[in-house]
Amino acid sequence: MTAAQDATAEDVPWGEVSPEAARKLLVAAVEAFAERGYHATTTRDIAGRAGMSPAALYIHYKTKEELLHRISRIGHDKALEVLSAASERGGSPGERLAEAVRSFVRWHAGRHDTARVVQYEIDALSEEHRAEIVELRRRSDAVVRGILRDGVESGEFDVPDVPGTTLAVLSLCIDVARWFNVRGRRSPEEVGELYADLVLRMVSARN
Repeated sequence: MTAAQDATAEDVPWGEVSPEAARKLLVAAVEAFAERGYHATTTRDIAGRAGMSPAALYIHYKTKEELLHRISRIGHDKALEVLSAASERGGSPGERLAEAVRSFVRWHAGRHDTARVVQYEIDALSEEHRAEIVELRRRSDAVVRGILRDGVESGEFDVPDVPGTTLAVLSLCIDVARWFNVRGRRSPEEVGELYADLVLRMVSARN
């Protein structure tokens, strides 16, 4: 799945980017950043992929970094939305944790080009923009940490180190964006189910 396919899927966040030219440039930037990396990508590369002139890019985005920030902000907002929805759905801590992992992994696999840029290009952001994204990551961390604490308090989980386990769970999910291949033998849904089961085993969830 390419970033262009990501951008036309019904549930992707790029629909909120307007006008159409700005959206096309953003999709092109995701493709280029995922393929070549942020630093190796030029504004000319991005404009060319979008079928525009380099000058057209600056009408919508002042800098290449502004484009990366827009991608990263939308992606991290989506990540937080996915985790929060799972946390607030009700049910036991085990059910909520499984859904959080399942949906988070599914998003990182199904949108792996986008997720790779969102998760692994953070150091290319300006100091101000990086601080903004780090705060969103802290909020996502807090959601998962809250589920784990609920499980510990109820006796469902055996987790001596909640912060460390939170980091391990999120790292496991995020890494899917790095290796997932649409030509592989598992679908995003299947990987989500696998990881949900692995995480429940990791926290010693009791039936």
